[in-house]
Amino acid sequence: MSDKNAYQQKLEAQLQEWQAEIEKLRAKADKANAEARIKYDEQIEELVAYQKKGQKQLAELQQANESAWADMKAGMEKAWDDMAKAWKSAMNRFS
Repeated sequence: MSDKNAYQQKLEAQLQEWQAEIEKLRAKADKANAEARIKYDEQIEELVAYQKKGQKQLAELQQANESAWADMKAGMEKAWDDMAKAWKSAMNRFS
């Protein structure tokens, strides 16, 4: 398996994890009172934005050929790490 394919699978797995977390928050929001629901909805919107950004990066990766992938790998890893940290921070604010 190439580095590109392995990295692609890693990103896909992370996106699936994030989707599961969003679904958990949506379930909690459905059971919450009106005030708490507003906070949940705001949090969910923020997390969905991170997820969409990740999906965009994954799409760029999928379109890249092997030589382009080598050029973009470092930048993608930094961007993805930054996004993962922001995701964790957002989730910690809600825990």
